[in-house]
Amino acid sequence: MESLPPSIFAVPLILIVYTIYRQWTRISVADVPGPEPESFLLGRCIMLPPQADFKWQARFGHVVRVKGILGSDRLLISDPKAIQYIYNSGYNIRKQGFRSELMRVVTGPGLAWANNEIHRRQRKVNSPAFGTNEIRSYVPIFAAYASLSTQWKELLALDGSAVVNTPRWFSRFFLDVIGEVAFDYQFNATDDEDDPFAIALSSVAPGLTVPSKPAIFILALVEFLPPKLIQLFMEYAPVKALQNSRRVNRIGVGVAKDLVDEKAEALIAGKGKRDIMSLLVKANASANPRMNLSETEMLAQMQTIMQAGHETTANTLSWTMFELTQHPDVQSKLRAEIQATESAMRARGATEFTYVDFEAMPYTVAVMKETLRFHPVAYSSFREAARDEVLPLSTPIVTKSGKTITELPIPKDMILVISNAGYNRLDAQVFNPERWFDGTVQTTTSVGVYGNLYGTRSLFRQESPNLQPG
Repeated sequence: MESLPPSIFAVPLILIVYTIYRQWTRISVADVPGPEPESFLLGRCIMLPPQADFKWQARFGHVVRVKGILGSDRLLISDPKAIQYIYNSGYNIRKQGFRSELMRVVTGPGLAWANNEIHRRQRKVNSPAFGTNEIRSYVPIFAAYASLSTQWKELLALDGSAVVNTPRWFSRFFLDVIGEVAFDYQFNATDDEDDPFAIALSSVAPGLTVPSKPAIFILALVEFLPPKLIQLFMEYAPVKALQNSRRVNRIGVGVAKDLVDEKAEALIAGKGKRDIMSLLVKANASANPRMNLSETEMLAQMQTIMQAGHETTANTLSWTMFELTQHPDVQSKLRAEIQATESAMRARGATEFTYVDFEAMPYTVAVMKETLRFHPVAYSSFREAARDEVLPLSTPIVTKSGKTITELPIPKDMILVISNAGYNRLDAQVFNPERWFDGTVQTTTSVGVYGNLYGTRSLFRQESPNLQPG
């Protein structure tokens, strides 16, 4: 068999040498406690979240040094003050390049991908569609689609029992909801299991499989490539998951193109509606020409809303159902409050719940907050420092050398793994909606935009995908 030419190993070898050199010539976090690496080559292969977060948080504290490949360091962070600083630092601590480019493959160059001035420009155009009044106006649409219980009852009526795959049902249901709310478009995914876009979207979610160690090493090595090379890898690498994401993106762009053209024509004709895409098209048309979005960026906004908006909500409600099955007492209290509110609603002559009704149901709100706390939409998110930084700490760190520090210097390009799950469970590892009434909810440091929870932040705060290659 013909041997491989020596030159084929040149690029990987240069990259490995550069990676090692960079670790030894910048600010060190080696004194921060953390688990020992499995090996110098692989570092510590991060387990599926959130098990590793809880394990290491309990053992090492709220800031943990985790070894990556080739002796590289990253920090696993659940400290409230550090997280608050990271997300209030503007773009000095930015989206991590590898995951940002991953989002470009999945959704295109939209808010989930953007950094710096591009993110600021896109956010400005998007903001009018996500105001409080706009969100409240969508409640009747949600109510109109709330028919899953009827369909489940029909399944039960067939033979008195049925196994209901709630994640699958909720995924299709929220695709219909987000289609109407965001685009005034009917996918009919709840009734039609063969909808091509629904099938394509459902294939984006990764399977619950642990990648092989060679795959972990290769993916982690890609993180150290220059941005342009990372982009080329994402666009052309023959990796099955990336190939599938590219396929789904192409399908989504086709749907988005038709919808954007339709909204633009309606706006010109003075027939614009109040769905999110219509508001976005209107805001973009009225923006300063130097600030508006290109057609590609507009299509990416729809992709982002569609893919980030339906599966995440479906997962949250699936976890809610799971916790209700585990806590019959919570289920009973929740049902009693809903029935009492429904009786009051009908007594005043109304037939549908309003936004005010939902806000006046404290136990229902508490159940949803507790689900978001216990099962955040994203268990972790990734950032990297755009410059040398100093993180303030809520809880002092006792370093391996015995020093006690209240702030932590980090080098430029340091990867930060923000543990949403770890932060949310700092003071409670048990599912208990009552905690929202008994004064035990932590409020000393404001991190999340809803209920001081983390992992519920919107794309306006630059969320990143939850992929952990190593």
